[in-house]
Amino acid sequence: MCGIAGITGNYAGRSEVMSRMLQAQKHRGPDATGVWSDNCIFLGHNRLSIIDLSAEANQPMVSECGGIIIVLNGEIYNYPELKSQLPNYRYRTASDTEVVLAAYKRWGKDMLSHLNGMFSLAIVDRKKGTLFAARDRFGVKPFYYALSDGNLYFASEIKTLWAAGISRERNMQVWSKYLVYGSYGLPDETFWKDIKQLPAGHYFEITITGKEIIEEITTTRWYDFISDVNEIQSRQNYDLREEYTELLRESIKLRFRSDVPVGFNISGGLDSSTLLALINREYPDNSTIEAFTFYTGHSDYDELPWVEQLMRLTGKPLNMVLLRSKDVPALIDKVSWFEDEPFGGFPTLAYSLIFERARQKEIIVLLDGQGMDEAWAGYDYYHNDTGFVVQGTRTSPVRPEILKREFIKLAEKETYPSPFEDKLMNLQYRDLFYTKIPRALRFNDRISMMHSTELREPFLDYKLVELAFAQPAEVKFRNGLSKWMLRDLVSDMLGAGIALAPKRALQTPQREWITNDLRSYCDVMIKQFCSFEFALSSEVLDIWRRYKVGENDNSFYIWQWINLSRLA
Repeated sequence: MCGIAGITGNYAGRSEVMSRMLQAQKHRGPDATGVWSDNCIFLGHNRLSIIDLSAEANQPMVSECGGIIIVLNGEIYNYPELKSQLPNYRYRTASDTEVVLAAYKRWGKDMLSHLNGMFSLAIVDRKKGTLFAARDRFGVKPFYYALSDGNLYFASEIKTLWAAGISRERNMQVWSKYLVYGSYGLPDETFWKDIKQLPAGHYFEITITGKEIIEEITTTRWYDFISDVNEIQSRQNYDLREEYTELLRESIKLRFRSDVPVGFNISGGLDSSTLLALINREYPDNSTIEAFTFYTGHSDYDELPWVEQLMRLTGKPLNMVLLRSKDVPALIDKVSWFEDEPFGGFPTLAYSLIFERARQKEIIVLLDGQGMDEAWAGYDYYHNDTGFVVQGTRTSPVRPEILKREFIKLAEKETYPSPFEDKLMNLQYRDLFYTKIPRALRFNDRISMMHSTELREPFLDYKLVELAFAQPAEVKFRNGLSKWMLRDLVSDMLGAGIALAPKRALQTPQREWITNDLRSYCDVMIKQFCSFEFALSSEVLDIWRRYKVGENDNSFYIWQWINLSRLA
């Protein structure tokens, strides 16, 4: 996992601009910094060394023929298998990046379908005179870009583009949608007007001569999830349990490919239990594989008893990090700087402490259980049809009445594609590609890279997701329990007491702390929010007053106001 950056065109001062860009995202790759340029383009890279720790594997990397140059952020987990299919390339390193170079030389942009991993990449093809850029299937790795004075700027983080001089003007449509509906924008949008993102599973290719004026970028979808799912549904006579179990094992083993220590994050839920069970099954005697979890000391929310029960089954070391209310204000400031956009509240703050502890222990790679709920329809609203974008609230999580009418009009309610005949699958599709997964991956990428650690998502292996997603509702939900087949598998490995536990959202005492311990801090932040030109300050302060005296079923809207005040 690293940081990439690029500038098209050949203008005076671009070297200094690139230096500022790479400095802005140095936390993504503190081990090495590299640049490559010609008269058409300038590429930069911040390296976090994970596979092949030698200097020869630094980037930008140039092909053995000298005609192809790559910057890659992420990991290609199946690089040894790909390397065996590409024996005619003269390899100089043992890195996954060089295998991508060989794959591009052999297959061109069609190489994307051969890659199993998380990645954003940019490739200069000097023979064709093109820049090719692509992002992985689910968008685990970020790719942001902006156009200015006819040149293209791209990077792994928004702040990197700000360092290049790109405007920080707010995208008022996205801000409005966030406050009116609780949404975070579409896959190509950001909260900043002049900065866009390459959607997951897309690529673009442009001609670069050093003299062209780039006025727009046209992106193309390369990952056809819908066709892949339809193909699975058309299959006959296969053993789902056997195939899914084997894919789970393969996914874990692929994500343990690393030349640095690997650990994992754990909570008390089924997804973490599955991750733990699989790691213990594949590496039963490896007591150096450490687990990490957070707690708050608040028994209504902490999952520590469940986590400790799980860990006793394996004997693997458990690292517990404590989130305290007094640490929250400083953490909000720090995490807001790294996120660049609104993020997911106090759980994200707590999660950041896990990566900090892992880095302190020199565990550079962590595995996580993200993706099971979307693949197996694990959220409550899949089955009770509440339709809330923000899960876990009984009343509306947003308060648009605090906004001026003209600002509210900017918020067009999102409509999402419905490519399947099945309503449940369309809800899952929305969450995979438009709502839950994109924002969770963005939150987690920033807080892992904040501490120069790599986060891997074994349950977002595309083969796993496609197979689970394609199953009928009766396989996903049975006897009042979601993710039935997954529970059946885990029951064999960890026992029914773990496998049949009800779903619990990962929570912190955010509501209570806002009301009590952090009341004075929130007073200041909410007054700052009132200074936004779109806010009706009297309504904001009235709702805040009522919240403090008990009208506080949910705290999401209060968090919105605090979070945005730190991004101003």
